[in-house]
Amino acid sequence: MIRPLDNITVVSLEHAIAAPFCTRQLADMGARVIKIERPKVGDFARAYDTRVKGLASHFVWTNRSKESLTLDLKHAQAKTVMEKLLAKADVLIQNLAPGATARMGLDYAGLKERFPQLIVCDISGYGGDGPQRDKKAYDLLIQSEAGFVTTTGTADEPSKAGISVADIAAGMYAYTNILNAILLRQKTGKGSHIDLSMLEALAEWMSFPMYYAWEGAPPPPRAGASHATIYPYGPFKAGDGKSVVLGLQNEREWAVFCDKVMGQPALAKHADYDSVSKRSANRVALRALIEASFKDFDVEQVKQRLDTAGIGYGQMNEMADLWAHPQLKARERWRQVGTSAGPIPALLPPGRNNAYEARMEDVPPLGAHTDAILAEFGVAAGDIAAMREQGAI
Repeated sequence: MIRPLDNITVVSLEHAIAAPFCTRQLADMGARVIKIERPKVGDFARAYDTRVKGLASHFVWTNRSKESLTLDLKHAQAKTVMEKLLAKADVLIQNLAPGATARMGLDYAGLKERFPQLIVCDISGYGGDGPQRDKKAYDLLIQSEAGFVTTTGTADEPSKAGISVADIAAGMYAYTNILNAILLRQKTGKGSHIDLSMLEALAEWMSFPMYYAWEGAPPPPRAGASHATIYPYGPFKAGDGKSVVLGLQNEREWAVFCDKVMGQPALAKHADYDSVSKRSANRVALRALIEASFKDFDVEQVKQRLDTAGIGYGQMNEMADLWAHPQLKARERWRQVGTSAGPIPALLPPGRNNAYEARMEDVPPLGAHTDAILAEFGVAAGDIAAMREQGAI
């Protein structure tokens, strides 16, 4: 099977989520990803938890289909090893501490003359210049800096996202920037440098609330699980206490909902509710009316009425529900990948292409490919043994 990134080699100095999420997607599309990890310890995300047969949930998610090479980058022999790897690599990606690769001569400025073909992608919290370039950055800190936390939560209390949205945003933009750089190299024959910050990635995602707060206007109010400015758009309880998540976005849907679901067609033209902005402003009273109309029905009956009316809705699923989601099963989105603790289910990456299927291979144990990679790239057996004895691999 031919995949889009077959014959592309990526060397990654990565840990945590942002860079590993990027490189896993490159691996999904066929790239060879050589993940360089610290001897004995490895990527610290390996130790985040033990939820997946003793392995970390973040790690098994972001590291399938890679090769793990343990290497102490500060060891005298490491420079020789890196030179051999980068001579044949297409991409070097890193999300180490600010300035770390420059101190080791592994930044773009130190590499571009010797490796003109190389695409170097640096992921950092704040970017390679500016007054905050040297600040440490973790996902929660960037969620806060980007204003995300102030738009999420309830009216009484702001909240972070339940997943690492800043890391994920950075990983996604690193992925697309690397794809663009590969296409550019096909035209110019030269590599390039990508300077990608978590702050800029999440700030892009925050563009709607920024524009909503144009020139000092009030920002979108925090609305819990509901939409900040569109209503009814969020969870509502049925008579059995279970919730259904409604999604009404226009006047046609609102009129149908009032008539076919609530049984109150006149409500659509009520002066308090005859526009999106009015419904949002009067959401407390409207919630009471909607839930009162649901009180004689259990959630399944409410869903049937919504289906009949053609109104969009969703279930308030828990993680167990998502594992068993019938749509994912029907579309055959699950595959098995190997780990050191045995096979686990894994989702295919989003997007189904009729010409190929994404690569879905093992999550590597720490250092599983060290000897094979070093030998492949010309490191003598005696040198490999010496490096191991010295703790360099």
